[in-house]
Amino acid sequence: MTPARGRAASRHPRDAATDAPDLFAPAPPTGAGTAGAAPSAAGVNATGESAQEAVAVSTLTEAARDVLEGAFAPLWVRGEVSDFKAHRNGHWYFCLRDAAAQVRCVVWSRNRQRIPAPPDDGMQVSARGQLSVYTARGDMQFVVTAMEAAGDGLWRKALELSLKRLQADGLTAPERKRPIPSFPSRIAVITSPDGAALRDIIAVVRRRWPLAELVVVPAKVQGEGAPDELIAALGRVNRWGRADTVIVGRGGGAREDLWAFNDERVARTLAACTAPTISAVGHEVDTTLCDLVADLRAPTPSAAAEAAVPVLADERDRLAGLARNLRQGLTARAVDMRARLELSHRDLRRRGEQLLESRRARLEAVAGRLHALSPLATLARGFAVARGANGEPLTSARQFSPGLTFALMLRDGRVPAKATGSPELSAPDAPVSEPTE
Repeated sequence: MTPARGRAASRHPRDAATDAPDLFAPAPPTGAGTAGAAPSAAGVNATGESAQEAVAVSTLTEAARDVLEGAFAPLWVRGEVSDFKAHRNGHWYFCLRDAAAQVRCVVWSRNRQRIPAPPDDGMQVSARGQLSVYTARGDMQFVVTAMEAAGDGLWRKALELSLKRLQADGLTAPERKRPIPSFPSRIAVITSPDGAALRDIIAVVRRRWPLAELVVVPAKVQGEGAPDELIAALGRVNRWGRADTVIVGRGGGAREDLWAFNDERVARTLAACTAPTISAVGHEVDTTLCDLVADLRAPTPSAAAEAAVPVLADERDRLAGLARNLRQGLTARAVDMRARLELSHRDLRRRGEQLLESRRARLEAVAGRLHALSPLATLARGFAVARGANGEPLTSARQFSPGLTFALMLRDGRVPAKATGSPELSAPDAPVSEPTE
């Protein structure tokens, strides 16, 4: 590349407000009183054409910086990274070299977020920046604002570093994945309100499960500021707290277009979401950090909507089938219970009859024994019982005094009687003879 001649053709934006001293401007006229005067400390009016007009070192390095920045517009430089150092103040320092030369490079901390990951020594990169001079040392340096590695080296490295940190915290572990609700009432969709992904999700949900309410939380899905908007949208959903399922995603695009979903901050915020999450970023071949930490990864936004809701017609058919099975099951159970009840009734009746017969036999046996012991049975064998006027039994001959009236109880009636003489007592051990008339 050939540098432009003259400083006015391509000035750095900073020079629009402050002009650097022109080392080649003619010296102003010198008055009589200034002959032999020493040059000023700053060398502002010096030309460098003589010892008396010598310029200050800072003036020289600042002028060199302005010349370089004015002569070279921002450009891309290709080379191999060497001597990479990440300073504690956040700046990166390294060299870009090829077989013949090298140039010192710096990435200021404010520009680091534009670069996916720090480059490794030996990595072939293309860096975009401004050729300048570090005035404090007079070193020429290339101030880098963007960088790309051969292939996808920097992107892949950034992704690998973030993934390792997420894995170390257990955010990609299968056991932390939550099931997606089968019948959601309210679904939050975080995506661009103007993208095809949202239209696809709306069409699928309305066709499959129109009972669900879709709540769109708009956010940028690519470009500058997209990660911050995605994080803010997830925060709003968490604070709201009424979503059954959260879908976050976008349609397909280039690697750079999908990179917001590889931002580690976005992935961690998604993993901390209070509701089950579905990530649907790009196409099936695209995998992002958000896909890895979400509870479910869908290959496309349409697939995410299908995973989030069932099909209403299928659920109606399933419920109708369950109702039929329930009716059939209840009918079969009723028939079975009726048969079992009838069998139990017959068995109970048979057992009851057997028990009744057994009890009847026992009662008859007891009745026979009781009848044998009954006084009436004794009377039936010819015995009689004497009772006094008050009905008390007269069991001893001594109770019969002459003239005593009493009654004889026979098996078939009562006969009044009267003692006509004194009783005849028998020996104590003598058996009692049968009464005679």
